[in-house]
Amino acid sequence: MSSPVLDAERHTPQGNPPPKPSLVHRLAEHGIDRTLLLLVPGLLFVIVLFIYPFLYGLNLSLHPNKGGVFGAYQAFFTDPEMRGWDSLWITMKLALPAALINVIASIPLAYMMRRNFRGKRLLTTILVVPITLGTVLTAEGLLNFFGPRGWFNRFLGLFDIGPVQLVQNYWGVLWSLIISGFPFAFLLILSYMSGIDPSLEAAAKTLGADWKQRFRRIIMPLLAPGLATTFCLTFVLAFSVFPSAILVGDPSGSTRVVAYVAYNAWGQMFDYPLASASAIVMGVVEMLVIGVVLMLRSTMYKGSTGGKG
Repeated sequence: MSSPVLDAERHTPQGNPPPKPSLVHRLAEHGIDRTLLLLVPGLLFVIVLFIYPFLYGLNLSLHPNKGGVFGAYQAFFTDPEMRGWDSLWITMKLALPAALINVIASIPLAYMMRRNFRGKRLLTTILVVPITLGTVLTAEGLLNFFGPRGWFNRFLGLFDIGPVQLVQNYWGVLWSLIISGFPFAFLLILSYMSGIDPSLEAAAKTLGADWKQRFRRIIMPLLAPGLATTFCLTFVLAFSVFPSAILVGDPSGSTRVVAYVAYNAWGQMFDYPLASASAIVMGVVEMLVIGVVLMLRSTMYKGSTGGKG
């Protein structure tokens, strides 16, 4: 049976080297072919909506009205009216607990939802409903329930307790972030949890491991990389909090977050370089936290979980 190599040797004059493959074939050997054109729409999307706005904002922040190239950044951290350090600390105090609570609360629920039981779809729908509410409707519900004249304080009033201040402060914003961020954390962790092969637990069970041992030694190590990714996404959502800080918080005091500082510089002070510098600082802090989490994630389990989720 003839082969392409033998046929090429028959048709090649003796003593002459075989013809070199074309440039298209050589590029294809390195993974460069026409299928790369499929990346063009996504690349344009990233450039137009992410890279260009970032570079424009960065350039704007380096051309302040006064103070030199880094005058806007210096004003953010040193100007008493800006309270840059305080706003960063307040934002971190809101974002980190909200992300941790959402991730931790989602783990047992996602673990339970792996099983088939009656009412599973209804329970999943109830847990995901807050996605449809939006920030404004969530804030309105918190004000009506936890406000000074809300149902919760009216109930406490029956026992001569209160009223308890649970909105228009730090706690109101934290509750809003938990309610709005929990569905995202739950759905992400549920997808990671569904990807873990149930046969791994079944094998451990046959070896005498109880559910606590299976959860600690099988589920959690396999789930840890997914938890890190989920934490990053929920942290970014919480760190960029703005409407909740105004609607159910105290933007001039305990909930003066970085997003509000940037908005104040843009909408009230009309200092666009200072507003851009505030946004850049917010993005840098987010990237630092995400970088630390992803660095820790690289030390975790990297293999396949063997599941179908």
